[in-house]
Amino acid sequence: MARLPLIGVSACTKQIGSYPYHIVGDKYVRAVVEGAGGLPLVIPALGELLDQAALLDSLDGLLFTGSPSNVEPHLYGGPASAPGTLHDPDRDRTTLPLLRAAVAAGIPVLGICRGFQEMNVAFGGSLHQKVHEVGPFMDHREPENEPLEVQYAPSHPLQVQPGGVLAGLGLPREIRVNSIHGQGVDRLAPGLRVEALAPDGLIEAVSIEGAGSFALGVQWHPEWQVRANPDYLAIFQAFGEACRKRAGQR
Repeated sequence: MARLPLIGVSACTKQIGSYPYHIVGDKYVRAVVEGAGGLPLVIPALGELLDQAALLDSLDGLLFTGSPSNVEPHLYGGPASAPGTLHDPDRDRTTLPLLRAAVAAGIPVLGICRGFQEMNVAFGGSLHQKVHEVGPFMDHREPENEPLEVQYAPSHPLQVQPGGVLAGLGLPREIRVNSIHGQGVDRLAPGLRVEALAPDGLIEAVSIEGAGSFALGVQWHPEWQVRANPDYLAIFQAFGEACRKRAGQR
């Protein structure tokens, strides 16, 4: 019997009482099991303390999760964040180099929300810090004070671009996705391919051209109740299959 692929899941840091913790949302680790058919391994945000080469040599894939925090703007040449903006510099120091190293090593990667934004920043792109205050873009944030089922419900259509990874998974030209983000792609990084666009033109999915394996980032949250949405499930199943392929090669 083939072993389950070992899939690293990026953690955030959070202060709880007097102590710092490394945490990851339940929906991400569940989606690794239920959607990708993998074994999740939480990767602590320890930055340079992690032996990344040894870590990558042990993994069959990496999921870069969403987060309440934003990538620090100095990492992409942006202006200082508004007061009160949550940042997680330990996560930045962990995920950005890990993303680049994983792609270079041909390890399957899937970025979700912050993970999607990290993918753009890691390869030289920049971000809008408040999409709803920029040009033609609509407000992509979730409705506050509503139940999670309302916040994560499909919010707007998405135009899947022809000839890309998402189209290759059999997704229709238009799908509907949830929308739970305040930031978004400004300048697209070199080597990233646009996979899907929101109705206002905001880039909502990218792939990495020339990557040796599955390398996709999405701005929405396909991990949410992944088995109940065939479009979300298709993404995780393709990611899981790429991870299984790597596991077999190892």
